[in-house]
Amino acid sequence: MKPITDEWIAKAEGDFAMMERECKVQENPNYDGICFHAQQCAEKYLKARLCEAGITFNKIHDLTALLEQALAIEPAWETFREDLAYLSDFAITFRYPGESADEESALDAQRRCRLFRNAARNAFGLDK
Repeated sequence: MKPITDEWIAKAEGDFAMMERECKVQENPNYDGICFHAQQCAEKYLKARLCEAGITFNKIHDLTALLEQALAIEPAWETFREDLAYLSDFAITFRYPGESADEESALDAQRRCRLFRNAARNAFGLDK
C-alpha cells in the first residue's frame, strides 16, 4: 500500500473513532459532531482508494462526486450511492448555526458510515 494511502486510512479511522466515541456519550452527545465525523470517515476512505489507484481528485467534500471517480475501480460501491449522498450533506450542514442534528440523524449517519467503512476496509484487505 502507498504511504499516502496509509495516511488517508489513518485519518479516516480517527474520524471513525471520534464518531463511535461520541455515539456512546450518555449526557449531552454532540449529534452534529457524529454526523460530521461520519461524513469525514467516508470521504477519507474514498480518497484513500482513489490515491491507491493513482486517480487524482479535487479538494472537495462531495461524496457522490468522489464515488463517481471510484466506481471505475470499485463498481460494487454503486450500492452505497444513497448512503454517501446522505452523508455528504454533513460536511457543512451542521457545522454552523441554523441547523442541528438530532439523535435519529446521528444514528443513521453512524449506521451508513459503518456500512461504507466495512466495504472500504474490505477493498484494502483490512480487518473490519
